[in-house]
Amino acid sequence: MTERPSTHRSGFILLGLVLLSSPGCLHNIHVTPLPQTEAQTTIPASAQVVVPFLALEGADHMPGIGSLDWPVKDFHAAAIDYFAKRRTFLSVGDEPAALTLTIKAWLTMRSRSSYVYKLRLESDLGPAGEPPTSSYLSEKTAIGSSVRWVTASDRDPIQRAVQEALDDLAQQIEADARLHESKKSKN
Repeated sequence: MTERPSTHRSGFILLGLVLLSSPGCLHNIHVTPLPQTEAQTTIPASAQVVVPFLALEGADHMPGIGSLDWPVKDFHAAAIDYFAKRRTFLSVGDEPAALTLTIKAWLTMRSRSSYVYKLRLESDLGPAGEPPTSSYLSEKTAIGSSVRWVTASDRDPIQRAVQEALDDLAQQIEADARLHESKKSKN
């Protein structure tokens, strides 16, 4: 008499083959950080926000694990919106202005018992077309879930890290407000 494989075991093997052969789903990230407070001192100049890159490094390359897609344009738009709502500058956008705020961003994702998301922002601020007057560093970490089955499992901790990093960056810039109030930078 020949034994038939159990339906349960056959289903498990089939599911495993599907997961190993599929490229996984794509987690499209969109963030909308909101400032916790408005600036106590608005820098009386317009600012152009430039984000030359957003580098992603992490544990999202295993079969069956969702790949992460967070376009630099999403972070760029989020940073502009954040600084506009916070009122750090007289006005802010992506067009040339009296001041240029350059933000280089790195997101590192590591897997331990839970996924850990670390966002590093290296920023420079100064008059347009001149060397920066100030440089800033902000690094924030957010803990995610132990699995990444849905987009929210990536988006939510990234949103928290972005929120905290931009809050920290804005506080540093606002503490230096007097450095950016020269006649040349007023608009």
